[in-house]
Amino acid sequence: MAYSLSRPLRGLLSILALSCAAVLAPPAHCAERLKVIVDMDIGDDIDDSFALALLLQSPEIEIVGITTAWGDTALRAQLLERMLRETGHSGIPVAQGIASTGNPQPFTQARYARRGKLPAKVPAVDFLLDQIKRQPGQITLLALGPLTNVGAAIERDPAAFGKLKQVAMMGGSVRAGYRKSQYVPPRPADKEYNIASDIAGAQKLFKSGVPIVMMPLDSTQIRLDEVERNALLGHGSPVTDALALMYHQWIDAYQPWSSNMPSLFDVVPVTWMIDPTVCPTTPLRIVVTDDGYTREEAGTPNAAVCLASDQKRFFNILMPRLLEDKP
Repeated sequence: MAYSLSRPLRGLLSILALSCAAVLAPPAHCAERLKVIVDMDIGDDIDDSFALALLLQSPEIEIVGITTAWGDTALRAQLLERMLRETGHSGIPVAQGIASTGNPQPFTQARYARRGKLPAKVPAVDFLLDQIKRQPGQITLLALGPLTNVGAAIERDPAAFGKLKQVAMMGGSVRAGYRKSQYVPPRPADKEYNIASDIAGAQKLFKSGVPIVMMPLDSTQIRLDEVERNALLGHGSPVTDALALMYHQWIDAYQPWSSNMPSLFDVVPVTWMIDPTVCPTTPLRIVVTDDGYTREEAGTPNAAVCLASDQKRFFNILMPRLLEDKP
């Protein structure tokens, strides 16, 4: 049976169709959300917490789940449970990654984490592979920590892992290493923590054939200055309250890096997912050496690498979103 629409309703649908066809800044109700699984070592450095906060405040991104990586992965899962519950996102699944010993980094936000509840134990590798199989070609893996879970997933089922849409990662050092300030000359390429912590996992990823978007030290050492910190940590929303607690625990703990000014390494790939112009990429062939360096090599590119980021665009995305009060 055919139905005719009233003139007002036809007009409304026409307006919606025109708005969805807009080339610039399509409305949120029209855009397809990017499906993301986040693999992260939240709880040591503070940048992971800022990265998760931005993900939670970004309607373009659907967090399919979060897997914990490296060190005490159970305590990381407790931290995530608390942060997600207190910010109104308790429906996001959390899966516990492969634990490791000998982690040299202090778990600075352990007191925050211990007031969380341990989620039902779902192995991270099982969760990751299951979701890829359910949604082939649709999931972006956002890798923000050592690549232990990633390497194990590739080892177990390389064909399933190959059905990822892409891997967006923070890791490596290509042409510039660690630096204390943007006003000093960069060091030569360094062994970057995420890669050097699990070299075998990183080697498996770069040989996997999955599209990789790599944000190394070259482009991710963006610091959160005092003006921005004060605006965020004093804002008073559930998300910024969580950040304030974890930031002050991070400051109060012993840190080898000894700074009260966070470097927002892990936030850069999140901003890239929202606006790729934040971190333009160059196709390169990257090889992970047996001693943990990420070297350029002649040959067919296996990664799109961001070698410099646009800090103004970065903060124009980060600050308004974290300061937005969600209903």
